[in-house]
Parts: sequence; C-alpha cells; structure tokens
Amino acid sequence: MITPADEFPIHQAPLPIAWPASSDRNFYDRSYLCAHDRTGDVFVIMGVGYYPVLGVKDAFVLVRRGEVQTAVRLSDAMDGDRLHQHVGTLAIEVAEPLKSLRVTLDETEGIALDLTWTGLFDVVQEQRHLMRQGTRVTLDAQRFAQVGSWSGRIIVDGETISVDPATWIGTRDRSWGIRPIGEAEPPGRPADPPFEGMWWLYMPMAFDDFGMVLIIQESPSGFRTLNDCTRVWRDGRVEQLGWPRVRIHYRPGTRLPTGATIEATAADGSPVTIEVDAHLGTALHVGGGYGGDPDWGHGQWKGAGFVERVTYDVTDPAVAGRIPFGVIDHVGHAVCREADGTQQEGWGMFEHASFGRHDPSGFADWGAVAP
Repeated sequence: MITPADEFPIHQAPLPIAWPASSDRNFYDRSYLCAHDRTGDVFVIMGVGYYPVLGVKDAFVLVRRGEVQTAVRLSDAMDGDRLHQHVGTLAIEVAEPLKSLRVTLDETEGIALDLTWTGLFDVVQEQRHLMRQGTRVTLDAQRFAQVGSWSGRIIVDGETISVDPATWIGTRDRSWGIRPIGEAEPPGRPADPPFEGMWWLYMPMAFDDFGMVLIIQESPSGFRTLNDCTRVWRDGRVEQLGWPRVRIHYRPGTRLPTGATIEATAADGSPVTIEVDAHLGTALHVGGGYGGDPDWGHGQWKGAGFVERVTYDVTDPAVAGRIPFGVIDHVGHAVCREADGTQQEGWGMFEHASFGRHDPSGFADWGAVAP
C-alpha cells in the first residue's frame, strides 16, 4: 500500500510507511496539545491519534471552564494520507516542523477552534518509556515535548474566547509506539504480582530563558521506573537536572494536588528548586479517552464519520468519584530558584496521578488520602 509519505526518504524498515514494522495491535502514533491562559479559568486539551493495525484514527477536544468539562470526540477509518493529520472536522497542520503548528476545528456540536502554536524553545526528546506486565510489554513509547505559545480563537456555544500569545501558553507532545488502545482484550491470566497502583508526574514548563520538561514514574514502593528532567535554554543548550526529589502538596482528605516542591540539580552540581502551584485541572479520563475513561477509549471502532459531544458536571458525584483514579492535567504556575538566588517565573502543565499504594507519599492502599 503505497501512500504519499513513501515519496520521502523516511523509511525505517523494508515496508511501505503505511505498514507499521510492529504487528502489535496496540501500535499507535499520537499528537497531544494543551492551551491555557494564566488565570486558571480555562483549559483546552486536544489530541489526534492513529492506530494503523486497527485501521482507526480519532481525535478529541476537551474544554474545562469552572465546574464544567466538555468533550467533542471524533473517529473514522484511517486513510493513506498521514502527512495531513485530520479526523472529521479537526486537523493539525505542521506549518514549520518542530516550530509551528495550526490546529483547526470547524464548528462541531457548538465547538470551534482556530489556533496557531509557536514553540518557545527547541523540542525535548524524552527518555524511552517502557512498562511490562509480567513478560508482556504494555507500553513502549518514544516522545518529544515542547513548550510554546498560542494565538487565535476558541468558540464555545457562540462565545468567542480570544487567544493572545502574550498570555496563552501550553505544551505539545508527539508520541508513538505501544500502549493499550482499542477494544478490551481477553484478560487471560491475572497479573502476578497484581497491579497495586501508580504514581506519575509530568511537568513541561516555559520560563523566561529556558523550557523544562520533567517526567517521573514510580512503583508503589517508590522505585523510580522513569526519571527524566531536562532544561533547554534559549541558546540551544540542553541540561539534565539530575534526580529530582518531589514533594506533592495534596488537598487534605484527597489526592488532588495543590502544588509541589521539586529539588533538582544543575549540571554544575548546584541546587535548583521549583515551587509549583496547581490550578484548574482537567481529568484526561473524563471524556478524553485516556486510561480509566468508561465513556471513550482511543482506537475503538465507532463507525465511519463518528462525532459526539458530551458535557460533564465535575461536581456530580458520579463524575467526581472517578476523577482521582486517573491522570489530571492542571494549569501550572512555577517559580524556579537557582543557587545564586536568581529566580524565574514559569507557566505550563502540571500533570499528576496517584492511585493505589505509594509508600513515599504514605498511601497504603486504594482508599488512602492525604491527612
């Protein structure tokens, strides 16, 4: 199956680009983008995913304002043109690779977008992310991330939200590889040992002179299975910030974060401290299709030209009860302090999940919360 992409010298295997080298049904290729201003009043998340083995592509837009979270979801059969990412009325145009994108959504169920992304710093290639359950690989992904600014407009039910690059900022990443997608597979033998929980922190931030991408995953015992903290300077220098120590500040009686204190290490060995405040949160598993979402799953076949809109009241007990058991993206505000007293203010995304056991946080089981 030859497609337009085969015109370019980008092959990695003796196959047409349309045929993934892996036959794993869970092979995926996805774009994630988020946008927010600095008030914490609105948070917009967008995504487009391709699932070549399943023959499906899908997209979503989440808009969180106040206590309302709205999702528009689109799905269709994959076609042969992956040089132009689009699902239904949503499209991502790569205006200048690794620097500028345009995201558009023609009016769909009352939601429309016309947004232009401009990277503020170079992209960061993250460490390869690998997870196993027993002997089986459940996640094997490569990502690059970037912090940038947004311009354009968002329309929600006739109301236009102007997006000014002086105040609107965000994160985007591209990831591809293996992760659970599509319809549920037969469970087979129960996991041994059983899954006891997950602790996760992902924090891409834009400061005046540098961008920072931090990604950490820990097992229930606190053993760190993923550790990556990279600072990219405006002049192109790339600096690793060591093995950050993290204290998440939780709202009493919950596992919802109000912020964090992060102690990292500069290349010269001096301490770098980041204090983060977490503002408006958007649960990726409430309409966005990420892990644990009972209403929508990435890569599922919904039929040709599928479109739907769902609106959630996050104070509804049925919704609020499931929010803590998934990944939540927050508008993040940070202050980074160097050893010489220099400090910079930053904005970006504070993404966190903590469910099940996590010994360093004092969470003994699935029902444990902060004192």
